[in-house]
Amino acid sequence: MEDLVESILDYIRADYTDYAIMINGEWGSGKTYFWNNKIRPKIDGKQFNGRKYSTIYMSLYGISNLEEISKKIFIETSQLMDKNVKKHIDITGKYSIPEYAKTGLNMANAFGINGNNDKIDYEKFFATDDKVLCFDDLERANVDVIDILGYINNFVEHDHIKTIIICNEKELSTKLKNSNLEMKTFIATYILDKEGKLSDETKPMVERIQDKIEYVFDKANDYERIKEKLIGETFEYRPEFNYIINGILMRYENNTELIRFLRENTPYIINTFNKSQTKNLRILKHSLNDFAKIFDMVNKYYPNTNYRVMQTMLIFTVAISFEIKAGKITKDKFVYINNNEEYKSLVISSKVFIDNMQFYIKEFDNNYYYNFKAEYRFFKFIETYVRTRIFDTRKFKEEMEDIINTVDTEKLPGHKRLLTEEFWKISDSQFPEVIEEVINNVKSGKIKLIDITKLFIYFTYFIQKGLINYKISEIKSIFFNGMDISVQNSEYIENPEKELESLSLGEKNIDVEDILAHFYVLNSKLKDKMYTEKANDVLKSIPMKIETFYEKLDEECMEIPIFKYYDPHQLFQRISCASNEDIVQIKEKLLERAKKNPVKLKPELQNMIKLKGIIEQYIQGKEITIKIVMLSEFLRDLERIIKKYERS
Repeated sequence: MEDLVESILDYIRADYTDYAIMINGEWGSGKTYFWNNKIRPKIDGKQFNGRKYSTIYMSLYGISNLEEISKKIFIETSQLMDKNVKKHIDITGKYSIPEYAKTGLNMANAFGINGNNDKIDYEKFFATDDKVLCFDDLERANVDVIDILGYINNFVEHDHIKTIIICNEKELSTKLKNSNLEMKTFIATYILDKEGKLSDETKPMVERIQDKIEYVFDKANDYERIKEKLIGETFEYRPEFNYIINGILMRYENNTELIRFLRENTPYIINTFNKSQTKNLRILKHSLNDFAKIFDMVNKYYPNTNYRVMQTMLIFTVAISFEIKAGKITKDKFVYINNNEEYKSLVISSKVFIDNMQFYIKEFDNNYYYNFKAEYRFFKFIETYVRTRIFDTRKFKEEMEDIINTVDTEKLPGHKRLLTEEFWKISDSQFPEVIEEVINNVKSGKIKLIDITKLFIYFTYFIQKGLINYKISEIKSIFFNGMDISVQNSEYIENPEKELESLSLGEKNIDVEDILAHFYVLNSKLKDKMYTEKANDVLKSIPMKIETFYEKLDEECMEIPIFKYYDPHQLFQRISCASNEDIVQIKEKLLERAKKNPVKLKPELQNMIKLKGIIEQYIQGKEITIKIVMLSEFLRDLERIIKKYERS
């Protein structure tokens, strides 16, 4: 970062320049903060080559005409003007007025300062060799960018004023392409029609119109031409986050408890910021402001809240702010999730159903909570506050009561205490009770299959360290039997390795390997059970609710081999009862699936071979009808599907 500062100062130090420089960076990345805190203090009042410089900063955000820029310059220099009007009143005005002076002169006249009769030495009055202009938010102006750059070029080329432009070129490029798009489309279409190219089918209509728009209205090239003339150097701004985060946290210095908590958890803030992949520091500032209110409310009404819960609230507040405010999602992604249990249910179900919202929730959870274990990971009152700016006190207290009852380690079930809290935080007097409670719940199958597997790894460690008086063979037998019972109430885990890899208590041994092998066998059975239920749910819609079948097949089953889990005879009965039109559409959809995902769908192979044999037997010797012909076509595509599976 210091190299960037020095490079910019080298431009200021240069005795003669006829170009501006540009600082390019993403929105909210701290470019303005960088200017105010790193660059401006090193210019204002400092001497370079015998000149004492001062800066004039102008945000172009919302500027709708060039005169507004002139007003901004005048307002910035008006105090200087007032001091010098009397001083130069007797000077003969024979000198040429530079472009920069004209800006001030026009505004001076507008404010009632008439320079024509006062004989002011405008060249001295508007001395420009000690000014540094900074134009920010170029891409957010409501004036044509080309016009603004031409306006700025007057200062740079004619008056040689040191000028710095701050912008987001990526957004600028988008703006140039999308401005007046409806008008451009209309004119481009009109031109194509006059040229007789509107009906030309050698290229898609949209592409032809886009090409014509770019040819006729090539603002991007205009921008590049004037930029090449005006901008001597472009510097890419990439913030040093550690420096900036300290500056952001300084604003909370008066809140002793909050600043201590934030500084202790700065690594979580930085990690969450990085995982958002937005580089938007503005959103981070807003999210920490939101968390300050949340922190104060929790401390006021629930001062003994678990520290881990407060950490999770911090991560969630920052994460949900980036997801909503950075435009990464539509706001309704979280609207219909009412509590932590529903959130966790969606995370689990997302591993089963191919649903956009569920898939997003799973990705959100995997991204922001990766390697961060917490029982309570969704806070409705925080989500509502970030999304609507309304702090729902009723919902806040309702959730906090639920958190106290479910996350408070004194009230948590024993197995959750072992899995979500460090076991050494359990007191020596409570530890035997927790162990016995866990063993009883394992025996009765009350604990989920994946959790029993995790717990066994803990128990092998406890036995190795002499913390419990059980033989490994005894515990192993208890856990094997408990897993067999637990499978009745557990759900399939799609990627158990990810959940198990975080456990590092001791080295793996043969007993752990046996438990893991048993888990994978049972988890595979859960997968078969899950897909069997899914197959029944989807295929029962044939033929009476065929639209539902098409919808579920497209949205949920393009990569799931559901036909492996459905009896081929029942499937044929359903297909044969469908209309001829639907028979055609069903076989087209099956062929489309096979083309896209032959490897994932290969488990269907044997049932597809059986279905082929059933159809062959049915149509053999039958009188030719449209349905028989459609089934014959179905049979032909079924053979193609089988070949794709066999080759995969």
